[in-house]
Amino acid sequence: MSIVAKETIEVIAQSIGISNLSEDVALTLAPDVEFRMRQIMQEAIKCMRHSKRTRLTTDDVDGALNLTNVEPIYGFASGGAVQFKRAIGHRDLFYVDDKDIDFKDVIEAPLPKAPLDTAVVCHWLAIEGVQPAIPENAPLEVIAPPSDGKISEQNDEFPVDIKLPVKHVLSRELQLYFDKITDLTVRRSDSTLFKEALVSLSTDSGLHPLIPYFTYFIADEVARGLNDYSLLFALMRVVWSLLQNPHIHIEPYLHQLMPSVVTCLVARKLGNRFADNHWELRDFTANLVASICKRFGHVYNSLQTRLTKTLLNALLDPKRSLTQHYGAIQGLAALGPNVVRLLLLPNLKPYLQLLEPEMLLEKQKNEMKRHEAWHVYGALLCAAGQSIYDRLKIFPALMSHPAYALLRTNEKVVTKGPENYQGKRKASMEHMEQPPPKKIATDGPVDVVPSHMQVEPTAPVPLGDSKTGLSTSSEHTPNYSEAGSRNKKDKGDSQAIKTSAILSQLVS
Repeated sequence: MSIVAKETIEVIAQSIGISNLSEDVALTLAPDVEFRMRQIMQEAIKCMRHSKRTRLTTDDVDGALNLTNVEPIYGFASGGAVQFKRAIGHRDLFYVDDKDIDFKDVIEAPLPKAPLDTAVVCHWLAIEGVQPAIPENAPLEVIAPPSDGKISEQNDEFPVDIKLPVKHVLSRELQLYFDKITDLTVRRSDSTLFKEALVSLSTDSGLHPLIPYFTYFIADEVARGLNDYSLLFALMRVVWSLLQNPHIHIEPYLHQLMPSVVTCLVARKLGNRFADNHWELRDFTANLVASICKRFGHVYNSLQTRLTKTLLNALLDPKRSLTQHYGAIQGLAALGPNVVRLLLLPNLKPYLQLLEPEMLLEKQKNEMKRHEAWHVYGALLCAAGQSIYDRLKIFPALMSHPAYALLRTNEKVVTKGPENYQGKRKASMEHMEQPPPKKIATDGPVDVVPSHMQVEPTAPVPLGDSKTGLSTSSEHTPNYSEAGSRNKKDKGDSQAIKTSAILSQLVS
């Protein structure tokens, strides 16, 4: 049995122009109407709960109708609950008390203000400690400074406390110090006084109130002075000095410093003169970036991740200039050999295929482009070499020189006569690369001869026939050089096998 009566269905049918609706059709439609109503009300209750409310409104019903793809109900929305009145003479009949409205009054009434959409608007509460005079902030002229620092006003019997804005006050000494440092940075960065100022920035313990001002000054000058090489280098040296100061807590200002530092590393053009050594500036900035990541990487976990992503995108973008690629390579190399091994080496082969045409005279006629390409190539060599060297330090035996075995005997062979000097000199020239361990006389009497080195005695040979004497004696002399070479070869083979085994572990 449906809670919707068949009479209700008949009334609804008559309201839309259906007057001959049979009773059986009304009884059949009543359960379906009940099901649809329950479905819409359940969705409306969900909208109410998601809105963190406990009272169902017409907006919730409209939202439920939109969710079920049903055309919403049009009419006037009410801010409060609808008031129903009981009909006189009918106990169960209620109606909404609608007042009669005269169209003349509606037409002559002033137009209401258009409702504003819900939005989030940002405005400055204070700029460098000074509150700006904008409509969102309370006007300073209205607020008179009271004796106790607060103003109490009676507004609907509730006190309202208005606090005065607080201005960031610097001492006169700090203001003079800041003006002097900025003047030296902009105009006299090559003077001895500027070097002393950098030492002061890295050691003075009372500079923490000036950190926001230095941060803003560096960011502003880098944005405006990309064509001034000396200014950019001076600004990076100021950043380096501030980072070296142990008395300054610069962590809250890193998000303002890092864009300026990365700009000096991967900008397309730094300086406007051919003599400007922007390569040196990029190298210095790369070391500065690595120092920041090493010191504050544990405080900001995403610092090095975001930085490596920026540098890798700059390197792999073929639309970027070679100077930008150089800065990205130097930045990745400064972050450590592990970063190079994981990010740079896998992309080395395809990048070299793109870089090689820029290095050849036949394909690149612009000398400046070739110069930049060779600089990039040198940076790649240094980065890859340092990474491989760091990896090889795991195996110290692989980097040591092989120890070759030498033939050693305890016996001595004594020779007499000056005529064998020329023969010994020629023999030493022939075996300079591998000298024999012992010398054997070619002529003259032998005082001590080992038992395993017995030779037949030969007659003395004149000095002019020393070659003959050498050849004769060499026939009876044991070939110790061949034995030494065989030992050396065996040692070299074993060393090669050991090296190949270590290299296979290294690659895997």
